[in-house]
Order: sequence, then structure tokens, then C-alpha cells
Amino acid sequence: QMQLVESGGGLVQAGGSLRLSCAASGRTFRNYAMGWFRQAPGKEREFVAAITWSYENTYYADSVKGRFTISRDNAKNTVYLRMSSLKPEDTAVYSCAARYDARVKDYAAPTYDYWGQGTQVTVSS
Repeated sequence: QMQLVESGGGLVQAGGSLRLSCAASGRTFRNYAMGWFRQAPGKEREFVAAITWSYENTYYADSVKGRFTISRDNAKNTVYLRMSSLKPEDTAVYSCAARYDARVKDYAAPTYDYWGQGTQVTVSS
């Protein structure tokens, strides 16, 4: 089992920035691809960003491209999501997820093995 714990959410004004963190434990973190997903009230979960185990490749939803940056620190077993130029439509619960990288076929699909409990991000207009 892998445990994932997110932090860094909160209330921010439109145009502001936040950095989310996701701390992993229980498995060899460096073997896992990591993703961020979000879910707004009344909406389905949607892909935000993902990063491969080797830092080599990152993937973003079109809606956040150029504003969000995913990164990871394998020495700290942590993945980050830097969010800038936030918009009210970014308001959601953000969750990180992990899947053994060799098994990933689509980094944007919600087929990850492990999920965190989520952290709320609220962007006011």
C-alpha cells in the first residue's frame, strides 16, 4: 500500500498562487508515476497534471497548461503542484494519485492505484 497525504490548499483570490504538496509513504516512490486530479461540486473528477517517475515527462490538461507546474522530489517522496494565475473555475478538491510507472498507459486517465484524501482549493473572484 502507498499512503498519500495532500497539503497546501486554501482560499485565494483570482490571479493568486498556491502550491500543493503530496507526501507519499509505504512504497518506493521513485517507481511511481504521480498525477493530480480535481473534482468540483456536481462535476466529474478531471485530470490536471502528471509526471513520470524519472521527471522526464510531464502532462497537463489544456485548461491549466501554462499556469500550473507539476514537479517531484524523489528524495523527499513528494510531488508538488504549483498553481498560478488561479481562476474561480479552478475551485475544486485536488487529489494526488500514484501508479507504478511501468503500468501506466494513459497518464490522464483516472486509473491510478493509490489516491490521497484531497485538499480543498477555493478561488474567489
